[in-house]
Amino acid sequence: MSMTVETATLPTLLTALRLPTVARLWPEFCTRADKEGWPAERLLAALCELELSEREQRPHSQRHLAAARLPQGKTLDAFDFLAVPTLSQARVRALVEGDSWLQAGHNLLAFGPPGSGKTHLAGAIGYELIQRGYRVLMARTSDLVQRLQVARQDLALTQEIAKLDKFDLLILDDLSYVRKDQAETSALFELISARYERRSIMITANQPFSGWDAIFPDRAMTIAAIDRLVHHATIFEMNVESYRRRAAYAAATSLSDIEDDRDKQQPEKEIATAKDNSRPATLSSEIET
Repeated sequence: MSMTVETATLPTLLTALRLPTVARLWPEFCTRADKEGWPAERLLAALCELELSEREQRPHSQRHLAAARLPQGKTLDAFDFLAVPTLSQARVRALVEGDSWLQAGHNLLAFGPPGSGKTHLAGAIGYELIQRGYRVLMARTSDLVQRLQVARQDLALTQEIAKLDKFDLLILDDLSYVRKDQAETSALFELISARYERRSIMITANQPFSGWDAIFPDRAMTIAAIDRLVHHATIFEMNVESYRRRAAYAAATSLSDIEDDRDKQQPEKEIATAKDNSRPATLSSEIET
């Protein structure tokens, strides 16, 4: 498409009219309309329909984003994939761009030490899915377990679990911080069982499966929970050094370098001062004497 006065001013005009979808898509649609010989009214109608469709979806997306309780600013674009070489960026992006795993109720499991980016990854996946129209809820596992336990005490556990069915993906963050309690973690097991092959769960955990005996009240329940989670699952191994520890080390190293430079500069200043003090008097000072 050749650049004219009209094509140069259109983005500004469309922005002023608050038509972001038209502003984004008009070059592509105009090129297509020129090639296929669309009449002007067909082009205008197509762009208006897309603007209206996205405008209707936008409020829902904002409400769903607020309800999801995702961590702020944790997106895939902000995730440092280079710092986690065991994690394939292409694989992660393929997951969020497809929906077959969600439709089948498959799960996502992320393992790694504290600070390896598990919560960031989970929040970023949740964010991308919401942008594509899915419902997501993210919660610390301990908080959700307590919520289920309260429901159990009120004889409403089944209804509480059913309420969570409206979420296509339920993200349980920091599973490893839950400790075995006959009532509470059995409620967690019932949630896992209820969503099995129907609704997806994503879990982040510091401990591998071998450490899950500390979470569920008995070995049989541990095995049954793991079996249901991994039967249809994608597992992310994120066994890298803590990002927070690396950032703290980098900051400390930078500060140490600055102090070293300062220490090196101090003797140089002292030498320069000594030289100035020993320098012979200038001609003018000699004349004065």
